[in-house]
Amino acid sequence: MAKETGKKLVAQNKKARHEYTILDTYECGMVLTGTEVKSLREGRANLVDGYAYVQGGEAWIDNVFIPEYAQGTWTNHSARRKRKLLLHKMEIRKIESKVKETGHTLVPLSLYFKDGRAKLELALAVGKKLYDKRQTLRERQDRREADRAVAAARRRSGQG
Repeated sequence: MAKETGKKLVAQNKKARHEYTILDTYECGMVLTGTEVKSLREGRANLVDGYAYVQGGEAWIDNVFIPEYAQGTWTNHSARRKRKLLLHKMEIRKIESKVKETGHTLVPLSLYFKDGRAKLELALAVGKKLYDKRQTLRERQDRREADRAVAAARRRSGQG
């Protein structure tokens, strides 16, 4: 069997970029059972309610929904169990010190396969206030309008 290469996205948490200001991102592995990996390979997972934390010098992720594998038997996993994250000890210490600061949290951004191994993109983030969310939406809308105006001007100059 040929070895998998490249990156295959399984799930993404688009809500996280709207709700939080991303300060730093980390790529980490996860301790998974066989049926979890098979379920992920089918492209089924949900990160929206997930959160991560550091406890006892280890990083954990909880409330990430990986549905039970359809062909699984008594070996099937529970869908929302807590899973251990695989990070270097120095990264865990750095994350732990940042999370102890007020307002910082760990949020899963995406779940993907990289060269055949399940990886999680984890973000160190700070929650946005309502006015920050509005500002972000306004900036995005202004950028879109400017791009449309430039594209319209190019079309007019190209035709005339």
